[in-house]
Amino acid sequence: MDPDPTIRLAGLRLAVVTPMANERETAARFIAEVQRVTASFAEVRHFIVLDGMSTDGTRDLVEAMAREDDRVVSVWAPENRSVVDAYRRGYEAALAGRFDWVLEIDAGFSHQPSEFTRFVPHLLAGADCVFGSRYAVPGSVAEAPLARRLVSRGGTRLANLLLGTRLSDMTSGYQLFSAAALRRILDAGIRSRGHFFQTEMKFHARAMAVAEVPITYRAPSPSLNARVLGDAMVNLARLSWVRIRG
Repeated sequence: MDPDPTIRLAGLRLAVVTPMANERETAARFIAEVQRVTASFAEVRHFIVLDGMSTDGTRDLVEAMAREDDRVVSVWAPENRSVVDAYRRGYEAALAGRFDWVLEIDAGFSHQPSEFTRFVPHLLAGADCVFGSRYAVPGSVAEAPLARRLVSRGGTRLANLLLGTRLSDMTSGYQLFSAAALRRILDAGIRSRGHFFQTEMKFHARAMAVAEVPITYRAPSPSLNARVLGDAMVNLARLSWVRIRG
């Protein structure tokens, strides 16, 4: 492992992608913490994606911060129709800026910015993607009901079985990519319209050099309604067929 990774980070440009909705109470503190843990990079831009789902003044706050600090970029995306649209808009904004690495992290401290340091050595060592895992020791999940955690673990096992992946957490959204790897994943196509898209991205990365690091997740997981489950099942079957066909 690199004895002083900060020397190499000083030559790299990092984009951070975070969709936000109704996060006014924690937004400024969260953005400041992300800036603190990424300070060793040559350049950092934090792309905050906002749309009509946010009604508590978060947009006004982020836009004011962006006017004062060029490290913060407010991305207004009223055309978004789902969480996938929000992430995709952020990814494309980051890739357009020709950054070296792209970090995806959720707002509101559901993901802990301080744990970003666990990701860095793996990409410096040549990984294409580094995925956060709630189930890799000593990762953990707080505030999510037991039934939701069991479904998440079961879904990961089923996805690994059908898709040929080998990850301990197929639905986590805390992840770091080289820009080239993220471009290949997006070009492969993201068809899910729900949170299963995180699994779809990992499927497209299955032939790449990937690593997992433990993370602490501190928020209730998205609800598993019939629409979400239906989207997951349809796309799991589709990707399984893609794998079979080679």
